[in-house]
Amino acid sequence: MKKILSLIAKYKTWLLALLKPLGMGGILCLAFADAAAIPIPIDPIVAIYIWNDVKHFYLYVLLAACGSALGGLVPYGVGRAGGEAFLMKRIDRVKFERLHHRFERQEFLALMIPSILPPPTPWKLFVFGAGVFEMRVTKFLLAVFTGRTLRNLVTAWLTIKYGPRIVGVLHELAAKHNNALTAGLAALVALGVAWLLWLRRKKRKTVRVD
Repeated sequence: MKKILSLIAKYKTWLLALLKPLGMGGILCLAFADAAAIPIPIDPIVAIYIWNDVKHFYLYVLLAACGSALGGLVPYGVGRAGGEAFLMKRIDRVKFERLHHRFERQEFLALMIPSILPPPTPWKLFVFGAGVFEMRVTKFLLAVFTGRTLRNLVTAWLTIKYGPRIVGVLHELAAKHNNALTAGLAALVALGVAWLLWLRRKKRKTVRVD
């Protein structure tokens, strides 16, 4: 495990050195590459960027979210071009039907919630699904951008309060306790979203009565 963590640390250092001349644009490029095809430990890197420039943390949050949304168009396009047969090669019929049902019920949340959750959530599976089930591009971009912004805000808060190392520690815990942690976070996110929707509906009803 120590060797693996050491390699990841060297990988992050190499990436940051390579993209340093790009300034803030570096995090946009990294997030794009991570979402498009190349697996990159993006959260710890976002944390390092923020730690080195706390004053502009919100810019890194938004740039990383934007890069993820734009990069996600690559697997989204592959899913849309490949259709149902493409997705069926990667998951069984039961999982396919379950995923399809999620997108039929509420496609925005079906993509936004996985965009919030940390690895090892199979985010690209949902992105492929968004393409296969022909989610509108504008809604796709908004769902990913919203989810990633919320996730990056949490990363920013943890980094500013506890330092960048805490993000790596949480990732290690997520990898060790994959199912339980992911399920717990998903439940919390779902409850939060449901509460916001309830407040929104209540506000609409109040306006109509008035």
